[in-house]
Amino acid sequence: MPNAYISGTGGYVPDRVVTNDDLANDYGIETSHEWIVQRTGIEARRFAPEGVCSADLAVPAAEQAIANAGLDKTDIDMIVFATLSPKHAFPGDGVYLQEKLGLCEVGRFVPAMDVRNQCSGFLYGLAAASSMVQSTMVKNVLLVGGETHSAALDLSTRGRTVASLFGDGAGAVVVSATEEDRGVRGWYLGADGRFADKLCQKVWDMTQRPFIPPAGADTDGAGQVEPELMWAHMEGRYVFKNAVERMVQSLVSACWDQGIDLKDVDLFAFHQANMRINQMVAQTMGIPDDKLIHNIHKYGNTTAATIPLLLAEAEQTGRLTRGMKVACVAFGSGFTWGTAIVDW
Repeated sequence: MPNAYISGTGGYVPDRVVTNDDLANDYGIETSHEWIVQRTGIEARRFAPEGVCSADLAVPAAEQAIANAGLDKTDIDMIVFATLSPKHAFPGDGVYLQEKLGLCEVGRFVPAMDVRNQCSGFLYGLAAASSMVQSTMVKNVLLVGGETHSAALDLSTRGRTVASLFGDGAGAVVVSATEEDRGVRGWYLGADGRFADKLCQKVWDMTQRPFIPPAGADTDGAGQVEPELMWAHMEGRYVFKNAVERMVQSLVSACWDQGIDLKDVDLFAFHQANMRINQMVAQTMGIPDDKLIHNIHKYGNTTAATIPLLLAEAEQTGRLTRGMKVACVAFGSGFTWGTAIVDW
């Protein structure tokens, strides 16, 4: 059975920078730079322009990852797309990315699978991609995390707690087969559906008939989504507590199963949801600052894109090099969580 390793990384964020001051001055949100930084560590985020979806952001990230892997687009055997902000309810963004990459034009009708595990989406996708490669059914899987949160944020004082957190972006990796002694050593995933409503964006309710209620007495088919369904809901303190506990638990379990100590890990790539969460996890585990990488201060929470963006930046700057042992850890809505141990 071959090993599955990350052969290439890539990342892309939109050009438009939205600072904390911009949220207050341009959108009229009653907040401040100091308030946001103190609670989250976020100084700015990127917003995509109207007309741009997550699959659009994924194209340059994917092209960069494929090039860095030394491959051509036609070498890709499968697409796995992790996102909580797809263009439509269905189909998923994987097929849109396939078309935008030009694969259909050259007759490469490779399978495309979407992963809907929110902030843990990249790690769930990595588990799927590496398993596919190790099965020998495919050789190269394009795994993408991409988000366009800005289209679905309540950019008002009412929604400031959530709106200040999220940004747009995409990160990509190519997972390839190798006979070398390297790659994804193990993935460790978990979920606890008891707390699904603690962090959610319901948008519509499929238990209702119809799933979006008619707009008053309107008979032309128009529906109306109430604010409590349309915008994301988060019980922040509850999420914070569970995130720290589950990330610590997952990382400990992964190291135990791999027979390694934390000191054996060269680099920790934590999901970028909140700087304070990551600092608490690092403090609890005794992880030194020089082994922990961040970019939340400039991009905010890009959900499924955070870890692949981190990996791409770390590789581009020389922070991540061949032979290093990397621990990727995430926690998100669901609740879901996971850790992956990778020998680069």
